Amino acid sequence: MLSTLFFTFAKIGAFTFGGGWAMITIIEREVVDKRHWLDRAEFLDLLAVAQSMPGVLAVNIAVVIGDKLRGLKGAIAASAGTILPCFLIILLIAMFLTPETITGNATLTAIFKGIRPVVVALILAPVFTTARSSGIGWRLAWIPAAVALLVWSKIPVISNPILYIVAGGAAGYFLTRRAHRNLKSE
Repeated sequence: MLSTLFFTFAKIGAFTFGGGWAMITIIEREVVDKRHWLDRAEFLDLLAVAQSMPGVLAVNIAVVIGDKLRGLKGAIAASAGTILPCFLIILLIAMFLTPETITGNATLTAIFKGIRPVVVALILAPVFTTARSSGIGWRLAWIPAAVALLVWSKIPVISNPILYIVAGGAAGYFLTRRAHRNLKSE
């Protein structure tokens, strides 16, 4: 199982461009749909835990999934599988390509320009699938859009993401509490 964890996350790490969010859909497909290691609700819970941890999302999700499946050894195997391909690819790029080589080469410049929109799509896809799996429909889509715009605004007090994390947590707590009270009174 440890080698399967390592190679599963190594395959994902080797063929995913765009960082953690670009990997989420592929990780979900492997862990939930293909291998049935977790159900969708467990995966979403672990994704929430991974997002709340400091560090890189791709490594965090590998750690929490590996830990859930096989404890500390599973966490190490999954995170090593995620990190190793990226490390080796960056090492090879650093050995053979300098910034001057990239900017001076029209083909490489065109390749990187072509990858940009694909990376954006790879990042947006898990956002939509995670929202759909979490039950967030178009009626509530304005909330993350508004928060993203406010954070992007660059106004010091308004653009602080910690404010929105605390506000979202408080709102979730009070709404859940109110829903439980309503259920008890019925």
